[in-house]
Amino acid sequence: MRNLCKSVVCLLCVSALLWFAGSVQGEPEKAASASSAKKSVSIPAEVKQALSEFNSLIGGWRGVGMIKRNSRKGAWSEKAEWVWKFDPQQSGIAYEVEDGKFLKSALLSYDPKQKTYQLSTVLPDGTTRDYSGTLQKDSLVLESKPDQEGAIFRISIRRLNEKRTLVLFEQRNQGQSFYYRLAEVGYTRAGTRLAAPGSGGPECIVTGGAGTIAVSYQGKTYYVCCSGCKQAFEDDPETFIAEAKQKAAERRKQQSR
Repeated sequence: MRNLCKSVVCLLCVSALLWFAGSVQGEPEKAASASSAKKSVSIPAEVKQALSEFNSLIGGWRGVGMIKRNSRKGAWSEKAEWVWKFDPQQSGIAYEVEDGKFLKSALLSYDPKQKTYQLSTVLPDGTTRDYSGTLQKDSLVLESKPDQEGAIFRISIRRLNEKRTLVLFEQRNQGQSFYYRLAEVGYTRAGTRLAAPGSGGPECIVTGGAGTIAVSYQGKTYYVCCSGCKQAFEDDPETFIAEAKQKAAERRKQQSR
């Protein structure tokens, strides 16, 4: 009986040691997993370049919406913010609207195969609508597919200058060629004037837009354009620093030609 008890105790001790060893070996794997999860999402170069066209929109805006141009009847005020979003599921430029009559939020992305911009929107009532389109001079024109009632919607985002942007909402019925106006929102940039790319102001190290937020890494200061880029930089600073150095080298090479 005494020998049996000793055997049981030995087996329990061996099992405990094996479990502890397995737990210790698993810790590095968990740490590595956590480390990799912290890495920021990398947007493909072609997509990032296409979306960088809209770096001038990044930031906050004050908007006045009008059903009929130059008429205060039915007019409203809203606020909006454009910010870069880096996410495993959806990456692009997020468009968040406060007190909007036609939009609650949207995400602007780019399809490199179709060479078209995509806008996934959430309407004020919580329903969704998807648009696709192309850049036409200074305006991004996006059109939805016909809904169940055959209605087709169009959004045109026109950048007048660094301080003014217009967003036009239109609709037509399937089979018709002309659109009729639903409303237009005129946005004025909120806060102070932002530096424009090439104007001598700091440049966002993540996207190349106007750098307005200071971040630091290993004692050096860099700039980003929005909270999305700030998070992306903090998650993986070395990648973006390396990309920025490569861009700077390419610029110097082009200038020397």
